[in-house]
Order: sequence, then structure tokens, then C-alpha cells
Amino acid sequence: MRLPTAAITAGSLIGGWQLARRTGIRPLGGVVLAAGGVLAGREWARRTSPVVTGALLTTYASAFALSHPLAKRIGAWPSVLVVSAAAAAASYAAADRREPRVRPAQ
Repeated sequence: MRLPTAAITAGSLIGGWQLARRTGIRPLGGVVLAAGGVLAGREWARRTSPVVTGALLTTYASAFALSHPLAKRIGAWPSVLVVSAAAAAASYAAADRREPRVRPAQ
């Protein structure tokens, strides 16, 4: 089954932020963020090359990091939505719209 990694990345960035915000427990948001990264990362590794997988993981982590200073300029919700959309777009372009890489039979 092909998991839509664009939805995973956007959902985990938004969901992690909301969970941390609503509970006041920031590490809970980090758990959601990490779980999204692991799940999407496994799919990226299955569908793309190691270089593309690394670039997408870097994009995902950078989106999280950039959301903080961006929130000071445009607000929390807009910031999270912007970085989530950017991470999802990168994921879709690099992994979701392509057919999975076929691995040789062992």
C-alpha cells in the first residue's frame, strides 16, 4: 500500500504543533513530529534514492525549525500552514507522484 507522504508530512507538522499547543507539553508534539518523519522516511526510502530521501528528511526537519522564527513574523497558524504546505509539496514532487522504485528480486 502506498502511503501519501505529502499528507503524512503536513499532517504531522500541523498535528504535532496542535498537540503541543493544546496540552502545553511540547515533547508530545515532538513525538508526533518524529513519528511522521519515521513513517514518511520509510516510504521515501522505499520509493526514491538515498540522496532524495536525505533531502526530503532535511526539508521536513527544516520546515519544523523554520516555523518558529516565521511565526514571530506572520503568526503561529500561518507559519505552520506555510511550512507544512512547503514540506508536503516537496514530498509530493519528489516521492508521491512517482512510481515506486522496483527492487530486484532476491
